[in-house]
Amino acid sequence: MKNYDKGTFIRTVLLLIALINQTMLMLGKSPLDISEDQVNQLADALYTAGSLIFTIGTTAAAWFKNNYVTTRGHQQKAVLKQNNLTK
Repeated sequence: MKNYDKGTFIRTVLLLIALINQTMLMLGKSPLDISEDQVNQLADALYTAGSLIFTIGTTAAAWFKNNYVTTRGHQQKAVLKQNNLTK
């Protein structure tokens, strides 16, 4: 094992797990007892989490964009006023 780096080892272990899983599925065995309701619940939770992250990210980006809330933004606004470039 000293000749392999950590990434190679992890990829090999994951490949073996995937191969074992696929073989069990081909033989009609279910390696994981997961119901359809659990899958739907996970999908709903992931959608909600993704939607929340997207909303927070776009809100922060829209608020900081040209609102001069940072120190650099205050400096930029002062320069714009000095050059009569503000409305």
